[in-house]
Amino acid sequence: VQLQASGGGTVQPGGSLRLSCAASGFSLDYHAVGWFRQAPGKDREWVGCFSSWDGSTFYDDSVKGRFTITRDDRKITVYLHMGSVKPEDTAVYYCAAVFKSDEGCSPSSHEYHNWGQGTQVTVSS
Repeated sequence: VQLQASGGGTVQPGGSLRLSCAASGFSLDYHAVGWFRQAPGKDREWVGCFSSWDGSTFYDDSVKGRFTITRDDRKITVYLHMGSVKPEDTAVYYCAAVFKSDEGCSPSSHEYHNWGQGTQVTVSS
């Protein structure tokens, strides 16, 4: 049971990037999937999350309107679409998942049981 985050890289301010979070050994159906990030010298912070039960998404105010979370039809991969990126979006991005018996998803990292390795995103001109 593993999560694999990928898609990071260097992007110019105002550009876009798509991160992927792929599950192996299990489906992301009946799971909440969260995206988190950690910048150098800072604590890990919540970016947003996706609820498989009803497809609802929630975002931190810092990325609302710029980032979008979606899931593929096979329910194996969840994407973080990053748009209008800013230098302050530079961080290592992590995805995490937890089986849930109801809708909704949490902004707390403590609620998630399966974590992928991080993928570096650098926003720089």
